[in-house]
Amino acid sequence: MPESIVIVGGGAAGQAAAETLRREGYDGRLTMLSADAAGPCDRPNLSKGYLAGTAPDSSNPLRSPEFYRAQDIGLKLGAHVGVVDTRARHVELTDGTRYAYDALLLATGAEPVRLGAGDERPHVHYLRTLADAHALNADAVTSRRAVVIGASFIGLEVAASLRTRGVEVHVVAPGAIPMQRILGDDLGRHIRTLHEHHGVVFHLGTTAASIGSSSVTLKNGEILAADFVVAGIGVRPALTLAKRAGLELDRGVTVDTYLETSVPGIFAAGDIARWPDRLTGENVRVEHWVVAERQGQTAARNMLGLRERFDCVPFFWTEQYDFSLAYVGHAEGWDEAAIDGNLAARDCTVTYRRGGEKVAAAFVHRDLAGLRAELEFEQAMGKNG
Repeated sequence: MPESIVIVGGGAAGQAAAETLRREGYDGRLTMLSADAAGPCDRPNLSKGYLAGTAPDSSNPLRSPEFYRAQDIGLKLGAHVGVVDTRARHVELTDGTRYAYDALLLATGAEPVRLGAGDERPHVHYLRTLADAHALNADAVTSRRAVVIGASFIGLEVAASLRTRGVEVHVVAPGAIPMQRILGDDLGRHIRTLHEHHGVVFHLGTTAASIGSSSVTLKNGEILAADFVVAGIGVRPALTLAKRAGLELDRGVTVDTYLETSVPGIFAAGDIARWPDRLTGENVRVEHWVVAERQGQTAARNMLGLRERFDCVPFFWTEQYDFSLAYVGHAEGWDEAAIDGNLAARDCTVTYRRGGEKVAAAFVHRDLAGLRAELEFEQAMGKNG
């Protein structure tokens, strides 16, 4: 049993790991090092209820400060780890403070992709941390015109929330159909129509060339008035620390089925982890909140020596206006998207297949069907392994 466990990262994976360790009876020294200024928060809520004004700021923290004290979890905020010394088995902060570990979990998450076109201006927002959410929310309350750059899930959720607040929204994206690569043509077009019905104006097939103090100039020459700008053009896994530590990398931190890295005693979970998926037989990395939580739980038990395989089926959801969609499985590529049901009536399933094999499915207002699909994938993984 390790005497000291250190968790680097205060997101979904790190929080879930810390809680699981205590729930499993671990009574050793437990330290969580988070670079954020605020404690772990409900990140999906930031672009949904909180930004829409339907959920208060008090709904954002995952736990109260009293919880960490009661559970004897040493949560250190604003803690920037600069070095992981795998031989001496300690991590060192940029201020020189060291924390020894017997087992270490890296859960450093992901960082927003930057625009690099005037994004240093104070009215240009990214949405990742609670501080980001507070700044964006302040502009949403006081301003009337927004340009959202990127038609990703985060970008479209932000657009929906801003329209709920009565903000004029223009969405700029290089693709011809929103979310086409992940959801396919039909579902992507439906989501675009949904937003247009609520007053969102799309500018597709282009992107931002420059951002001014009150406007955004697009590469096609259009100039859009903007009191503030929100960038949602994707994220990249935060791998700097893992790279410095000499861990094996492959577009993420390579882990085995127990979420252990190439260095014994060091585990990785969440947005940075690339693990062997028994369903597809491929190594995959998934940037989903639920996946991060489940990986944190599994990594915690494995740091205690329980040797539990990570076999959870990826799952995420989105809410935009009164439209909800759940996605089960993981398809980095697919060659068929078949619709069962009535998309216009918001009652359908879209099944994604590759080489005839079902790899993922999206469910529009069909929660029970989504649970059944998750069970089906779990059973398939059992047969594969």
